[in-house]
Amino acid sequence: MSSIHDFATWEPLLRLVRDSHAEQLAAPGGCFTGQIGLGSWTLPAQQPRPVPGRALQVADMQDQFTAVARVQAALRADGASGVSYMVETAPDGKTVLHVIDAGPAVEHGVRSPFVGALLLVEGAVPEPWRRLPEEFPGAAPAPSADPALLERTLHERLPDTIGATEEEIAAAEARLGVTLPDELKALYRVTRARWQDWSGDYAAQERVSKAVGCELFPLDGLYIADARSRPCPWQFAAKDAVVTAPDAAVQGLVGSPGWIAFGDNGGGDRLALDLTPGPGGHAGQVIMIDHERSIGAALRADSLTDMVVNHRDDWRSDDDWNRPPVVAQVSTHSPGDMVAAARPELEVLRIGGRKGEPVGLSPVAGLPRLRTLTASPGTLADPLEIAGLTGLEYLSLGPEEWRVLLNAGAVPRSLSAAAIDVQGEQHPLPVLDLANELLALWGRPLITRTVLEGDLDTDRTAGGTR
Repeated sequence: MSSIHDFATWEPLLRLVRDSHAEQLAAPGGCFTGQIGLGSWTLPAQQPRPVPGRALQVADMQDQFTAVARVQAALRADGASGVSYMVETAPDGKTVLHVIDAGPAVEHGVRSPFVGALLLVEGAVPEPWRRLPEEFPGAAPAPSADPALLERTLHERLPDTIGATEEEIAAAEARLGVTLPDELKALYRVTRARWQDWSGDYAAQERVSKAVGCELFPLDGLYIADARSRPCPWQFAAKDAVVTAPDAAVQGLVGSPGWIAFGDNGGGDRLALDLTPGPGGHAGQVIMIDHERSIGAALRADSLTDMVVNHRDDWRSDDDWNRPPVVAQVSTHSPGDMVAAARPELEVLRIGGRKGEPVGLSPVAGLPRLRTLTASPGTLADPLEIAGLTGLEYLSLGPEEWRVLLNAGAVPRSLSAAAIDVQGEQHPLPVLDLANELLALWGRPLITRTVLEGDLDTDRTAGGTR
């Protein structure tokens, strides 16, 4: 048996949990849950009080670090990146540890350390991540685009840099599978932005960044900022929508095969040349891909020449996604919102609020583009009305609503992913069982649970897998 399934591996951690929360563990149904990863962990142990007059020190939490390190060592030995766990107390006073392996068909949860989105179809991604850019005839470079001016300006600012050869540029094009725009070629003919060329001179790197207006990637660091480069968990991504306004400069995409990322603003936001602009944009415009968003990009300059020569550093974002009529939020205290939301363009419907009467789904039945429904527990008048939503690819419901669908054999077979919305304090094990029922319908790998029992005051342990 793997050492991660050895009670002794967990003993120091279990003692911390028991000593910190003995009263809660002794209560009927009392338990604690958490996760241990190689770089982070949740440990329900009390924070030690620092010595008056000084900040909390590493030594003050050494017991916690040591306990976690023991589990992390077992993970490394098993080639695993993380594990979830639950601790409870048996009637005979023994400590019961549940070691949870969510498996490859479950995303990590936010509210629960066990269950995020259930991946019912292997490799499936939400619709926005499948969306390719539209073609807008007549999209041309901006009048400001001037590769010769760009190259002269950079040579004046950076007279001593090493530029890329034509062979190196051709190799980059072959690697990316695209022809680089003339402006980008002009930039790299002046500097190829290799750290080795600066011989560890940070000032030289800073001069290049200042001259160009960003932290420039080396030529071999260019990449295509397509949808795959911007991953997002289903439980968030399924609620997003791709929208491009009629006059938008930048298409509201997750990513594009025409976005060539060439730099960073120093804060994690990527700069790219956009070869697939929106109806109001220019081919080769400079866009900013915000690392805090999963869809869309902001316009920074009409051309690379404009950005460099005129020191453009402002952004302008076309923020038209996640708005009606494509995305709608309905609450139970405003049931009329459901009728207003029932537009042919509707893709994402979120139902929340527990103050009013549950709402019916009949107004949105049969809508051609509705692909995502999230309904907080208790908000649906009749969960079986979901059968009228024939194009759903993602569905998030409370445990009771899922039970209604399962008992009726009415879980939509169009789903690619699903989520169980757990509100408040609920015991995790019934949620795990429910998740496994859903996974089994698609023949997906199930969540496994190894149960270990032991007396923390003796060496007696036992275990088994469920």
